[in-house]
Amino acid sequence: MAGATTGAVARSVAPTPTILVFDSGLGGLTVLEQVRRARPDAAFVYAADDAAFPYGRLTESVLIARVLTVMERLIALHAPDLVVVACNTASTLVLPALRQRFVTPFVGVVPPIKPAAAATRSQVITLLATPGTVARAYTHELIEAYAGACEVTLVGAPNLAGFAEAELAGAPSDDAALAAEIAPCFVTRPDGRRTDVVCLSCTHYPLLLARFQALAPWPVTWIDPAPAIARRVIQLLGPTDRDASDAPPVLGAFTGGAGLTDPLRLSLAVRGIGTVAVEPMPLGLQ
Repeated sequence: MAGATTGAVARSVAPTPTILVFDSGLGGLTVLEQVRRARPDAAFVYAADDAAFPYGRLTESVLIARVLTVMERLIALHAPDLVVVACNTASTLVLPALRQRFVTPFVGVVPPIKPAAAATRSQVITLLATPGTVARAYTHELIEAYAGACEVTLVGAPNLAGFAEAELAGAPSDDAALAAEIAPCFVTRPDGRRTDVVCLSCTHYPLLLARFQALAPWPVTWIDPAPAIARRVIQLLGPTDRDASDAPPVLGAFTGGAGLTDPLRLSLAVRGIGTVAVEPMPLGLQ
């Protein structure tokens, strides 16, 4: 399924499953929202490895070791029935190691190249991601497999994830800085064809979608992989006819907590995270 990746079929789960949504920071909140709509009865833990944010600055070997270490702690603490790795960087690099280490089923997120190729009319599309995701072989293999007939512009935005985190914390970036980050997404070819689809290939980016739409030089289709992830969760855990009336508030678990300001805590509460806990795991702890 485009936008989501998973391993073997999940094991049997309790009628009310526990779902762990994991990200390096706050980008996974966009995925959490969609998965909660799909299984409103579930108990959710939102885990942010903010002590190591951003993952793009880590070498591949350090990142793999880091995610394995953090995930071991999280699984021991929360015993999830399913883990959603709501981070493109971790999904494209660490999922094989996670599936080898743990019996818990994992659902990952991948750049939504396939739906972008299906949606474009101009055959000119853009993948907007972190520099690490843009450079990764996995991304180029997806483009070759699903978008061979398209002209694909790869934009590795160095600052957007940080801008999204700051916006949630009550310190939004100015329009000029944001516009500069997305400007390379918009390409006009000599024959007049121009970009008509942009893949949001970092889960942080939908947090800024309204501003992207306002600042874009022309309208495009912005593709968010989160709905595909929610559909995959339903395939693995099954649907529910129960509502969220008995579900506990989402627990937020952070590995650092340095950025948990009052405005950010308010933003988290608005998104359903009623309790926030810090389990300190400094980046050097492996």
